[in-house]
Amino acid sequence: MREVFHQSLEDVQSRLVEIAELVTIAIDKATRSFATSDVSLAEEVIADDAHIDERAIALDELAIEILARQQPVARDLRIVVTALRVSASIERMGDMAEHIAQLARYRFPERAVPKGLKGTFTKMGELDVEISRTLTELLRTQDLRLADTIRNTDDDIDELHASVFEKVLSDTWKGEATATVDATLASRYHERFADHAVSVAKKVVYLATGDWQADTDTIDIAIDAQAQLDEA
Repeated sequence: MREVFHQSLEDVQSRLVEIAELVTIAIDKATRSFATSDVSLAEEVIADDAHIDERAIALDELAIEILARQQPVARDLRIVVTALRVSASIERMGDMAEHIAQLARYRFPERAVPKGLKGTFTKMGELDVEISRTLTELLRTQDLRLADTIRNTDDDIDELHASVFEKVLSDTWKGEATATVDATLASRYHERFADHAVSVAKKVVYLATGDWQADTDTIDIAIDAQAQLDEA
């Protein structure tokens, strides 16, 4: 029974990684469709979001089944509960990618990227794809050092997000109302996408350290402890 239980926990982890991989594909397609007005890519993202939702629901059902049948305690309980919360955050990341794709579809055949902000949104898109790939690797490997990378990337996205608002609120902004709305919405979706990634990273670190405010030293200790367990 214990072996079956651990296999179930491994299944939970592999499903989280699978969903994160789908979200990475979604944000990559969404940002490219937004930048180039590729409505076909946008439609793919919108359609595929249902698959992300289905996999998130299936994972949640598995976690609930584990809780009901295995009645885990201590760290095992934390793993299952954390998986439920992580699943919800990753699913929301998929929604943010879908929202960006919807903006591209709404403005087709025109470009959704307002004039003067193309470079900013190109960079935000690249960073969101990067943060999603890093998050997937964190979920796959449990390498807690990747959490710092995610936080640093999020800081860069926050700066770009702030610069978009400064641009549209400046006296030099000549964009029409639709361009202003598109810019603020798209920037917010990019920023929220990264925020959810940070939230997931924090949960993974907490699971390993038991500390919501874990610093670098605490993370290093957890990494060393895990390495010793792996060698045992």
